[in-house]
Amino acid sequence: MSSAAIEHINDLAAFVAASPSSFHAVAEAARRLDAEGFTARTEADAWESLPGGHYVIRDGALIAWVQPEGAGATTGFHVLGSHTDSPSFKLKPKPTTGAHGWLQAGVEVYGGPLLNSWLDRELLLAGRLVLRDGTEVLARTAPMLRFPQLAIHLDRAVNEALTLDKQQHMNPVWGIGDPGQADVLAVLAASAGVDAADVGGYDVVVADAQPGTVFGGSDEFFACGRLDNLSSMHASLAGLIEHAARGTGEHIAVLAAFDHEEIGSASRSGASGPFLADVLERIGHGLGASGEDRNRAYADSFCLSADAGHSVHPNYPGRHDPANRPMLGAGPLLKINANQRYATDGVGAALFARLCAEAEVPYQEFVSNNQMPCGSTIGPLTATRLGIRTVDVGIALLSMHSARELCGVEDPLRLAKISTAFFAA
Repeated sequence: MSSAAIEHINDLAAFVAASPSSFHAVAEAARRLDAEGFTARTEADAWESLPGGHYVIRDGALIAWVQPEGAGATTGFHVLGSHTDSPSFKLKPKPTTGAHGWLQAGVEVYGGPLLNSWLDRELLLAGRLVLRDGTEVLARTAPMLRFPQLAIHLDRAVNEALTLDKQQHMNPVWGIGDPGQADVLAVLAASAGVDAADVGGYDVVVADAQPGTVFGGSDEFFACGRLDNLSSMHASLAGLIEHAARGTGEHIAVLAAFDHEEIGSASRSGASGPFLADVLERIGHGLGASGEDRNRAYADSFCLSADAGHSVHPNYPGRHDPANRPMLGAGPLLKINANQRYATDGVGAALFARLCAEAEVPYQEFVSNNQMPCGSTIGPLTATRLGIRTVDVGIALLSMHSARELCGVEDPLRLAKISTAFFAA
């Protein structure tokens, strides 16, 4: 295993650990961009059109860009899209529940997690608290929750069929006592140094507390929570920072990390919302672009939609296409679907092949078994909203949507190298 791959995977582990919620992910990305000299922009302010690195945050989403010297009204964009959220559980209103001497937290299923994978794990709460005066603060507890599984002695058929009722069974315990005398929100507020009485609203999720781990006979595997899709966000962030340091490229390099992909992207900070279009229009406006200029710029633009994909599963090979069976560690995926659940076409496939050759990394093609429904990504949404040609890519995973997913150690670095090449192309 190369030392560069190990260094990158350790940095990915640190990034995931710092990002238990979408709000934490954009805060960690902003911290790293600040350290590299990027300029933070606020949507309510006027933006100067200046070369160099910039970024703007909208809730749990972030868009960063590098404007080259000499950019003009018709300069195209190279957009690398990902998402900040992962399948999980979201804290409900009146979150302190419990019975029979137990304190529990009322949570709602967020996205499509593999429910059984969340059982018997140490979990934390993390997200955004909004105070009554409008102030927003990030909150993150220590490990404090667990979905306890029923012992086999009380369910002898559990190994034949495990059925989890989302309402009855997926309420984590966090203490012992009287729910009328306890408040899970108070613990959460204390972690942020604020009074629970001052909290007017919140967006808080449950997150796995276990750090990422490299393992395997040759240290070829990396297990970690939230690889779907922080692996792509981290790779695009590393690629943009490297691109900014090199100072090359004729296009405006754009990192777009959206929220709410796991629940359909239909939000102000999701890929179906106006965030990316708003930012691209404001960049163009600063360069003097008219409506026609913007259309010309989009015609000279490309989007790489980076989201995790599936490796062939050795115990379930029949669930995969018989001719296209990607493996962990064999390179990032080019994701293809005839029904445009992925946005890749022949032009995009050729571009990705060129980028991989330039970055000197292998790649694999992924297509679904015809009997299996195909998931989707932000790729088709971006292509539909903006008309920018888009190609879908990502690293291969096992156990996607598990509390703890699995990838090959070499692949995240390879995706970062492709990101750098894409931004410079």
